[in-house]
Amino acid sequence: MTQSPHIIIVDDEAPAREMVGDYLKMHGFNVTLCDGGKSLRGAIETGVPDLVVLDLNMPEEDGLSIIRDLKSRINVPVIMLTATASPIDRVVGLELGADDYIAKPCELRELMARIRSVLRRSNEHPLTASEFGLLKVFAANPKRVLSRERLLELANARDAEAFDRAVDLRIMRIRRKIEIDPTKPAVIRTIRGGGYLFSPTGDKA
Repeated sequence: MTQSPHIIIVDDEAPAREMVGDYLKMHGFNVTLCDGGKSLRGAIETGVPDLVVLDLNMPEEDGLSIIRDLKSRINVPVIMLTATASPIDRVVGLELGADDYIAKPCELRELMARIRSVLRRSNEHPLTASEFGLLKVFAANPKRVLSRERLLELANARDAEAFDRAVDLRIMRIRRKIEIDPTKPAVIRTIRGGGYLFSPTGDKA
C-alpha cells in the first residue's frame, strides 16, 4: 500500500492553515501544521516531508528567508502562498528554489491540483516538451538577453499557461536539471529588468 504524501502547511494564521490542512486530510494527505519557521524546522527534524506549503508573509520570519534556510537543509518541493508579495518576491522565491506559487486567499481545489502537479514533477527528470522548447530557443540565441515576451514568442508558446507565470517556472525547472547549483545559476542567468541570458559554458563573460 502506497503511503500518503506528507505535506507541511506553514502559516502564522491558525484559521488559514487549519482550513487548508483539513481539506488536504479529507483528500488523503498526511498533514502537519506549523505556525512559522521555528516550528517547521522542528517538524522536519522528525522526517522530511514530500512538500511544504509556505505563506510568504509572516511576522517573525519572512517566507523568503525560510525558503533559503529550508533549501540549504533538505531537497523538498515548496509552494509559496502569497497575499501581498510583489512580483519580485515571487521571482526571488522561485530562484531560491520554490516550485510554484498561488495567491491568497486560495481556491482549495486549485491548491490541491498544484500540490499534485508539483509532487508529480518532483519525480520527473527528463525535460518536458515545453522545457525543451525553451532550451532550444536559448541554444539558438547564446549570450543574448531575452525578455520573457521574446522567449514566449520564439518558443511559439501560445497556451494559456504560457502567459500565466510559465516562463519563470519552466526556467526554474530547467535549471534544476542542467545547473550544477540551481540556486546560483550560471548557464541560464537572470538579467534584472531584462530577462534571461543563456551562457552555454557557464561563464560570466
